[in-house]
Amino acid sequence: MRLVKNHHTNFFCALVLISTICACSETSAQHTGKPDSVIFKKIILTRDFISEGVATGDVNHDGMMDIMAGSFWFEAPEWKKHEIVRGISFSPDTAFSNSFLDFSLDVNQDGWIDLIRVGFPGKEIVWYENPKNKPGYWVMHTIYNHIGNESPAFVDIDGDGRPDILCNDPVEKKIVWFKSPSVKGDTIWKKYIISNDTDLATNVYTHGLGWGDINQDGHPDVIITKGWWESPKDVTQSDWLFHPANLGDDCSQMYSLDLDGDGDSDVISASAHNYGIWWYEQVKDEKGIINFKKHEISRAFSESHGFALADINGDGYPDLVTGKRYFAHNGKDPGAFEPSVLYWFEYRPGKSPEWIPHYIDDNSGV
Repeated sequence: MRLVKNHHTNFFCALVLISTICACSETSAQHTGKPDSVIFKKIILTRDFISEGVATGDVNHDGMMDIMAGSFWFEAPEWKKHEIVRGISFSPDTAFSNSFLDFSLDVNQDGWIDLIRVGFPGKEIVWYENPKNKPGYWVMHTIYNHIGNESPAFVDIDGDGRPDILCNDPVEKKIVWFKSPSVKGDTIWKKYIISNDTDLATNVYTHGLGWGDINQDGHPDVIITKGWWESPKDVTQSDWLFHPANLGDDCSQMYSLDLDGDGDSDVISASAHNYGIWWYEQVKDEKGIINFKKHEISRAFSESHGFALADINGDGYPDLVTGKRYFAHNGKDPGAFEPSVLYWFEYRPGKSPEWIPHYIDDNSGV
């Protein structure tokens, strides 16, 4: 997360850590109208804008979880900053970073966590090899020279226990996935084609991508705002069957799960550049064809350009974590100058599921 515009004083930008410190306390009552069940502590790691993404992992093998972002890693517990490559900072008012998403994985399976960096849409995706506590920069390896979609997913597509990369190829105009190396010492990411249809979600800046079992056949599917590709048993085959559906406006990540307890899979997403967080109820017509009915969760803030599901309060249900990304279009989006809030929405299942908003911070965003 990057700490962004302070609407009370001056502009500044930072990477922050916001960690759960208590699951039973009274806080944020002025935002939710009642005591909150979880409180957080904010730690500023750097006031520079260095990355859109962030990843975690035990970089130096000391048993503690470190933070990686762009060209730096921050050593726990004091969060000392180290360079992965030559350090780069950016101006958040006029530019984007070269690190839209970061993921951590022991790519070559040598026992040390590495960093995967997804560049600006249409640019490179690379991984940096952990030097195992030796001095010097991490060696960079190119996975692919150009990948598209603004929210490439890091998911296990072939079920081998290692996450793969789901995205598009904006040059070849295809929906693709890259298989992570599965043999120790191997570092080759093999590309497989999901769809050759150049009209479906193949633009550099395509928004909205998910991985979930829509038809509940035991095989997760690829989800976009225009519908979903049905996963075959052999995920390495090309031209998966596409099912058109209306899954809303441009969004960030998309998740599929049974939200209303009726036994089928629904979809949840959030607006990338406007107001709105939604869930889409799966409904079938008289022919058994899957459609979706839109339900709004919140319009409290705009530019929720990234969000995640996680059980924040330990009740066994996935909660929604998101906030407002500062200047997602350099100040041109609706609500761009409003506070960069961060929230978690408590999920309460039922026939008419609820998401209870819990305010975390008004100067962090996502």
